Amino acid sequence: MSIIKDIGCREEGHQRIDWVSKHMPVLNAIGERFEREKPFAGKKIALSIHLEAKTAYLVKTLARGGAEMFVSGSNPLSTQDCICAALVDDGITVHAIHGSDPEQTVELWKKTLSCHPDIVIDDGSDLINLLLGDCRQYADRVIGGCEETTSGVQRLRGWQRTGRLTFPVMAINDARCKCFFDNTYGTGQSSWDGIMRTTNLQVNGKVVVVAGYGYCGRGIAEIARGLNAQVIVTEIDPVKSILAVMDGYRAMSMEEAAGLGDIFITATACCDVIRPEHFAAMKDGAIVANAGHFNCEIDLEGLKAMAVEKFEERKNLDGYRLADGRVISVVADGGLCNIAAADGHPVEIMDMSFALQASGAEYLLKNEGKLAPGVYDIPEEVDRHVAELKLKAFGGSFDTLNEKQRAYLAGH
Repeated sequence: MSIIKDIGCREEGHQRIDWVSKHMPVLNAIGERFEREKPFAGKKIALSIHLEAKTAYLVKTLARGGAEMFVSGSNPLSTQDCICAALVDDGITVHAIHGSDPEQTVELWKKTLSCHPDIVIDDGSDLINLLLGDCRQYADRVIGGCEETTSGVQRLRGWQRTGRLTFPVMAINDARCKCFFDNTYGTGQSSWDGIMRTTNLQVNGKVVVVAGYGYCGRGIAEIARGLNAQVIVTEIDPVKSILAVMDGYRAMSMEEAAGLGDIFITATACCDVIRPEHFAAMKDGAIVANAGHFNCEIDLEGLKAMAVEKFEERKNLDGYRLADGRVISVVADGGLCNIAAADGHPVEIMDMSFALQASGAEYLLKNEGKLAPGVYDIPEEVDRHVAELKLKAFGGSFDTLNEKQRAYLAGH
């Protein structure tokens, strides 16, 4: 039985899902094939991704392939109750409530895993973490999993090194059709969408500090430049810092940048990136947001300890008043600003990422019993097929090698 907040809001959910379905041609093509071939017939899939319309369409695509779906949200701040209601209305089992507290959220994840899944599709590896720990009893049928995020893959590789990981997991995040587009263009656009709709302030002319210059940080910085902001990048990797400088940005430590920034955005997949010593140096009215998966990049406990008052400035924007009267504004309680305070990545971007999730799950089934426990890259042919479908949808084309060219590249 599903656990959701309100079935009565299902019509809004259906409307949102119908909209994204019109703009996901790659997932539509895969869904049509799934409906014919039923690759997941008789299989149970447990899924925990930000539970909004695009994710719901992935759920429905897998269900078209015969899967029995059990769904939860990877972050209670991003869970949309109307989407949960629409999925339940379509016969999907859902355990998710917007704003659930940490303990309740874990219980909802456990309820989702109690189906004894064959495949796990994860975002942040929280379901997988439970299957390897408190919910080991539900892992008896697991063939493998798929992980969406940088943070989740980072955790998985750590578990692989220590021998804790007991089944194969596809690193969806590392596929070119994911990290090149979702991480860069998706995070770039959607993070600024969340910040701008939350604050209703202009970006042009402001000093923006981007913490982390991986794919996500580069996308955030590029959009900020396009909005005519002055961009500073902070990094722990001097190579990426040089890259930032050559891309036209200033590179410095967070200690140096803290007193200069008007808007701060973290995208590092690490913890305590912005700490009390940085808050102490910030301007009055500085805005702090996080675009990383986990809400530990900003040390909110440290900020709370410094503050003499916390108050709501706007929806999804809390002000922390310091003893000297300065106010630091935090977007979406330090959660992912792009989805806790907006609608997440653009639909067309998630078309590719979720096509990879669906294809990765199918790959696990086709290779059941052949893959040792560990983290695996999406095969090149799968990544390329998704790219070809997307390029066709854009109306583009590409060259192919002739025999002479193939021989030349092979060194013959």
